[in-house]
Amino acid sequence: MDFGFIFSSALGELFSPTTAAYALAALGLAVHFGYSGLLNFGQAGFMAVGAYGFAISTLTFDAPFFLALLIAVLCSVIFAFILGIPTLRLRADYLAIVTIAAAEIVRYVVTTNQLTSVTGSANGLAAFEGTFYSMNPFPEGSYMGMNNRDFFIRVVGWGLVIVCCVLVWLLMRSPWGRVLKGIREDENAVRSLGKNVYAYKMQALIIGGVLGALAGMIFTLPRGAVQPSNYGTELTFFLWTCLLLGGMATVLGPVIGAMIFWVVLSLTQSLLYGLIESGAITWLTTVQAGQLRYILVGVALMLLMIFRPQGVFGNKKELAFA
Repeated sequence: MDFGFIFSSALGELFSPTTAAYALAALGLAVHFGYSGLLNFGQAGFMAVGAYGFAISTLTFDAPFFLALLIAVLCSVIFAFILGIPTLRLRADYLAIVTIAAAEIVRYVVTTNQLTSVTGSANGLAAFEGTFYSMNPFPEGSYMGMNNRDFFIRVVGWGLVIVCCVLVWLLMRSPWGRVLKGIREDENAVRSLGKNVYAYKMQALIIGGVLGALAGMIFTLPRGAVQPSNYGTELTFFLWTCLLLGGMATVLGPVIGAMIFWVVLSLTQSLLYGLIESGAITWLTTVQAGQLRYILVGVALMLLMIFRPQGVFGNKKELAFA
């Protein structure tokens, strides 16, 4: 086995566009659950809304990039209102059930045959990334071993992660953020002080949802295609894994968690494939190895929850919810 290639490929996932998208979406979950106590299991729905909002506005309405971006963000805000108005008064476990159902509804709506001309049904949409890459300021060439398109999406993706992290950090240090933390700990106490708990929860849901929509765009732009199968329930649970790995009520935690998640996932897959191809493992096929790596990540996550439930950067006191 070429261990140098295996480890370099795994380290390459540290700053991939997919890792940046996961970091953004997990940061949105940190706003939802880590800071506000909203148990959202439908973040994949916000990612799908952002991706499809951008793709449809570009392909169907020929919208320029920034207008398509604005439409995608507005779609996520509308989705947050539709989701939040009837559900934010529910208890955490009921909210989780409703949000995961809402994400599945979004996925099934875009696969409807009657909307094939707009959403592409199960085949999805493609060739909508041209307006984005037309803004690429980097001329053709090699940049740190990447072509100009790959380098550009990484710069944009991770630049967006940095900007959003700073904004969330500033928000959570403000009086507004302190109210959110109070709602997470004991919303009845916050309500007794005259604060509109429902409005604060809605604002947190919208902000986290916008981060999810931006993540959906970063996730789909390098692929040049958006497909409903990419936004299944497992995506939300991968995002929760990233959040728990890094630490829930932190800003850097989701980012580091996403990096660890993708490095470990890539490393385990490459090692398993290498062992199978070399004949060291004969009782597994490559297809089974692809499933086994998720089992290994799940076991690692269970061990993490047992021995360090606060994650890498988390504070154990933050877990003491009312």
